[in-house]
Amino acid sequence: MMRVTIFVSLKEGVLDPQGKAVERSLHSLGFAEVQEVRMGKYMELSLNLPSREEAEKRVREMCARLLANPVIEDYRFEIE
Repeated sequence: MMRVTIFVSLKEGVLDPQGKAVERSLHSLGFAEVQEVRMGKYMELSLNLPSREEAEKRVREMCARLLANPVIEDYRFEIE
């Protein structure tokens, strides 16, 4: 069994309204030192595959087809 951690974030230059809302809220709570907030997604998967190479291939397919929007998001993953 392999554990996969996937991190999805907006590409640089893509507006992040959720991040801006969190940034404003942090400022209103007195955390003026916060300069920028970018929001993203974090996922953990367990895979039952025969090899690391097959896991990498399948995770890339999952990200491209469902877990990330390749037009506006980047992703990276770690396999344990």
